[in-house]
Amino acid sequence: MSVEAKQQKQVIIDEIKAKLETAQSAVVIDYMGITVEQADAMRKKLREANVDYTVYKNTLMKRAIEGTAFAPLADVLEGPSAIAISSEDATAPARTLNEIIKDYKKMEFKAGIVEGEFYDKAGIEQIAEIPSRDVLIAKFMGSIQSPVSKFVRTLQAIADEKEA
Repeated sequence: MSVEAKQQKQVIIDEIKAKLETAQSAVVIDYMGITVEQADAMRKKLREANVDYTVYKNTLMKRAIEGTAFAPLADVLEGPSAIAISSEDATAPARTLNEIIKDYKKMEFKAGIVEGEFYDKAGIEQIAEIPSRDVLIAKFMGSIQSPVSKFVRTLQAIADEKEA
């Protein structure tokens, strides 16, 4: 192997390492079976969710994750593999890919690391069902608002009754 080829591979390895340094989560999927149009639509959805989705050679990914918190993923890097990485929302890659998998019914999860914890296919599928942070906050605020609103309406009814 030429020195130039080794340098090109090292650049890719360094790129993967840089992405993983700030990552809260990384999910590996088997991406086979989708069309080019579906792949483009998938990448668009992932970009909108601030998820970095890239297909790398398995050997380069294995070298990049060696000795990191993402090292357990090396066991699932067989066959066609793509990695989705998020630095902002730990559940975004799994959640967004799950929506896409449901739409296309062709790809499948292999495994993932979420906030330093390894999850197999079943575990990642469970994490994919967790709503986003914004949705959880909205649900929480709604649950707090409901009893308060009911209390205010009750007080208003009492006040209106006393006036009459």
